[in-house]
Amino acid sequence: MDQLSKTSSNAALHQELDSIMGTATRVTRLLSHEGFVEWKFRFKKYVKMKNAMIWRSIVRGPQPITYQRENGEVSVKPVEMYYDKDFEKIEEDEKAIATLTMALSPEITQGFRELQSAKGLWEALIEVYEGNEDMRRSRQDLLRQKFNLFNHVMGESLEKQLQRFVTLVTKM
Repeated sequence: MDQLSKTSSNAALHQELDSIMGTATRVTRLLSHEGFVEWKFRFKKYVKMKNAMIWRSIVRGPQPITYQRENGEVSVKPVEMYYDKDFEKIEEDEKAIATLTMALSPEITQGFRELQSAKGLWEALIEVYEGNEDMRRSRQDLLRQKFNLFNHVMGESLEKQLQRFVTLVTKM
């Protein structure tokens, strides 16, 4: 293998890892349901590091732009009455949905295209990939069983066994 192909191979591997793990400039991507818990942790940290306002928008959802009428009634403000601060609120919500969408693989995004808010998308992802309380309990029971039955596999290296063990404990 010549130096040029070795370098391009290393660059491709680096790029793939950056996509999975994320960097200071690149959001981590959810590629499959198996990595959801780790992705959720990394995504939350990345967004908070980049722009805490985006995280707030994901958690609280889009804020309706309202104003108080002369009679004291609160109404949704028409776009032609928006101030710069109003547009900034809307732009934060749009950045939140864009950031979250960019963090999903195209295959995953396909199933969630109808969702228009970052909060709605975030909650849908959690429901689909983490499930409800019964599903979580069931998954934990299964992991406990795997942990209790964990043992050495014939022909397996100590390093591979340790890797399996750490993966299992991390999932628990």
